[in-house]
Formats: sequence, C-alpha cells, structure tokens
Amino acid sequence: MYHSPCTKSMNVVKLAGFVLAILLTTSCASRTGSAEVKARSKPPRNSTVSTATGWTYENENFTGANGYASSGFAAHENYRPEIPAGMVVVEGGTFMMGEKTDMMTAQRNNLTRRVSVGSFYMDQYEVSNLNWREYVHWMEVVFGATAPRLVDKARPNVDKSSDPMTYNEPYLDRYYSHPAFNNYPVVGVTWEQAMDYCQWRTDRMNELVLVRAGVLAEPDFSYVQKENNLDSITKNFVFNTDKYLLQRSYNPKPGSKPLKNAFGATRKADMGDGLMYPNFRLPTEAEWEFAAYGLKAEKNGLLPEGRIYPWTGDQLRNSEKGKQQGQMQANYVRGRGDMMGTAGDLNDKYTTTAPVNEYKPNDFGLYNMAGNVNEWVMDVYRSSSSQDVAEYNPFRGNVDRSYLADFKDENGNYNLKIDSLGRVAYVVLPSEDLRGFKDGSNQLVTDFKLYTDPEGERALRNNAQLDPTDVLAPKITNKTRVYKGGSWKDRSYWLNPATRRYLDQDKSANDIGFRCAMNMLGSVNDQKVKKKTTVKKK
Repeated sequence: MYHSPCTKSMNVVKLAGFVLAILLTTSCASRTGSAEVKARSKPPRNSTVSTATGWTYENENFTGANGYASSGFAAHENYRPEIPAGMVVVEGGTFMMGEKTDMMTAQRNNLTRRVSVGSFYMDQYEVSNLNWREYVHWMEVVFGATAPRLVDKARPNVDKSSDPMTYNEPYLDRYYSHPAFNNYPVVGVTWEQAMDYCQWRTDRMNELVLVRAGVLAEPDFSYVQKENNLDSITKNFVFNTDKYLLQRSYNPKPGSKPLKNAFGATRKADMGDGLMYPNFRLPTEAEWEFAAYGLKAEKNGLLPEGRIYPWTGDQLRNSEKGKQQGQMQANYVRGRGDMMGTAGDLNDKYTTTAPVNEYKPNDFGLYNMAGNVNEWVMDVYRSSSSQDVAEYNPFRGNVDRSYLADFKDENGNYNLKIDSLGRVAYVVLPSEDLRGFKDGSNQLVTDFKLYTDPEGERALRNNAQLDPTDVLAPKITNKTRVYKGGSWKDRSYWLNPATRRYLDQDKSANDIGFRCAMNMLGSVNDQKVKKKTTVKKK
C-alpha cells in the first residue's frame, strides 16, 4: 500500500511523541525511585555501611539503615594515627648498616651490609632527668607505703657518677635531683630499668587517652592510702594495658562517656577503637643506626651522600655560615684533657652531659644521636650478628612469652597472674628463646685459652653460650645488650652510628642513657600531630 510523504511524516511524529512520553515517564520514575532508595539506604550519622554485607555498622542507636538491630560492630573510616607526644616520625627504608670508619685497634663487630627497616616513631630527645623523676614520683605515690623496695629499684644509680680520682661531688649529689639539671639526660639506669620505664610510659599514656575520651574515670590516688595493701593495689588500682585488654576481672571505674556494646551495657575499649597506643620500647640496633644517620633520599630515590656522623660532611665542626660556624656539633672529648674547649670560646661548652635539646638535630629532627650519652638499644650483643640477622628489620633478641594464670573460672576464662608492679606476669618459653640463635658450641676456640683463664673456666662450668669471634667471649651472655652513640667521655670514633659496644642488662654507667621507640600505626603519610594530653584538675 502506498502512503504519501505527508502521511509518513505524521506517523513518525506520533511515534516520536509516544516514545518521548515513555522516556519521560520512565525517567521520572527512575529519579523518584532512586531518591527513595537513597533515602531508605542513607546510613545513620556516625556510621558506615559494610561493603561486604550491606549491613550498617555501629551507630549511637544501634539501629541499621532499614530498622534492623545492629550488632554493634564499629568501623573507623579515615582514621589518622596521632604521633605520640615527644616523638617524631622516622620514615623507614634501605641503608648500608655497619662500619663506616677504620680503626685497627677496634673490634670488627658490625660488618657492612644492606638492610631495610620499617617506619617507626622515636623520641626526639634522650629521656631526661625530669622524665625519670616523674616516673619515680608515680612509683613513690603508688608503692611508697606498701613496697618501698620497688621505688628504690626504680631510682637511677647515682653512684655511677663517682670517680675515685675526680672531684665530682656536686655532680654526684645534685645531677639527678636538682631542677637545674631537669633537661639533662638521665644516666645510671640499666637496660632493665629502661624497659620498665617504657612499659610504665605505655600504661600511663593509654590510661590518659581513655580518661580524656571519657571511657575511664581519672585515677583516685587516695585509694592507695586507704587500701594500704600491695596485692589489692596491683590488681585493682594500677592500670596496665595488657591487664585491661586481657583480664576479665579487671574493670576500672568508667568515665562520663563509657563505651557500650550492642546490648547497651558498658564495655572496655580495645585496640579496634583506635584510642590506645602500642607499647613504647627501646629501638632495635638497626632502627637506632638508621635514625641516627637521618638520611633522606632525593626525588629520584638516590641518597645524596653517605654519612659518617648524623650530620652532613665528615667534619666534627659546623661548616655552615652563621653564628654556629666552627662550633662542635656534638658533646665529646677532642683529646686527652680537652672536654669542652677553652674559656671564653668554649667548643661544646659542657664538661659532662649537655641538655637533651642542645646542638643541631639531624634530618629526622632527632637531637644528640652522636655524643652526650650513649644509648641502650633492644638487641642482645653478638659480634657476629651482622652475619646472622635478617635483611628486613634485623634484630637479635626474639623470645616467645607465655602469660601466667592463677586459675581458670567456671566459664573457662583464665585469671591472669599479676606481678608486683601491677602488670600481667609472663615467662619466656625456653624452646622459643632465640637470643642465642646460631651461637654454636661453647667448645669452639676463642682468642684466649678457656681452660687456663679463670673467666673461661667459670663460663664453661656454667654452660655459658660463647661467641667464638669475640676476645671477651665468656663475658657474653643472653643478657648482654648493645649500646651506641658515643658520649661526653668518648673520642670521636664512637660518634659514628655504626660503632657498637655492650654491657650486661643489669649494669649501668654514667655515660649511658636511652630514648624510646614505638611501632608505627598506618602509613607514613597518614600521621598527624598529637593533641595536648593534659587532664584538668578537679
């Protein structure tokens, strides 16, 4: 059948109009439906929707997007870890660890090798006398009446400042206690004391963040005076992070904004809440050495230079133009009898220790990574560690710990044993003690005759694990720890971060201090400066 062009045009117009009407109707319905879906599925405030299940995470009413009850599971989106107070970010990377200078008379106990370390936090300054007195004061308040021996154990050994052929009574009597030395590094502390301080600092900071968040009430120190019972104080009053997380029977008084579970009952905080920090600790030797150099790569990923000291160049004097030009960049001994320079134009200005913020920081913002005081690190000492440890985060000293329990309740929950400092007690499993890994046989030949040397004979009788490459092998045990950095009483050789020495972990010296480290949370790019951590007095 023949249709005129006019008829065809009219049919096309009608068809187009019909299609357009359908499209408009569909579009409107689509927009309306989309709006309704969005309205129905919009998550409540302070909550998110699971990308795995579609259920709504925890919100203040514990109600899901569609009116269903929530389980109370929480997710913290866009979480940014706060840099702990007093610390700086040390971005990890690869570097040449080990010997940078040659000295014929020095032990070759840190052979050069390339390793990598992860990112971490580190104290900007050495732990000061003021920091330590705060720790001892807390110990006195809590344990002074019931366990004064614990307070005495926490004090630094000021006798280590004594020298039989030196007039140093002012230094001996006042260095630790007088406010004039508040900002000077604490010395005379053992490796064990430093580790106790790290744990105390962990617990006090985590307690503080929970108090500031309203999860816990402020501690009432009158409790220790009223109770006057050591066992009760350690189990009920002293906040310990592990005890708080693991001990069901330990329930500190809640604050004004306690956390709630899905049933509306008060619950404890956990690490998933993003409030508490990991443990403070001593840095590993590799971390300390990496941080001391302060090397940062250029945009092409290449290092501008190697370093002998924590500053640019191989000179001990400041070469930059300005008021500090020509001044010493660290506190050390330049030669026999020269501890500080000449009156009127002193070089490093200090005969003994200097304030922790003296001199110029390295490129990571760390002060006194060379000179002033040597610093404890976490590693067990072996001269051959450079040949044994891993390429990533090398460390000698790994042990596996098992918590101790008093009993198991009717529900099968262990009641953990609490030690005299209010911490969860643990024991090192002998089968997983890797401090002496690859030590070999104690019958191996050393640099002197074991059977004729009194120390050697004693070591063999005690089945000591020996380091066959070290001339002092019988003195090396699993309790021998590394210290680094050089001090106010050392020559320039020891200012090189690669140099290393050792001392038993229960010994101290007037030239050894320390600073703390902490595992980094999240990415380097996500870190933010911590807010002030003060608590207002009532």
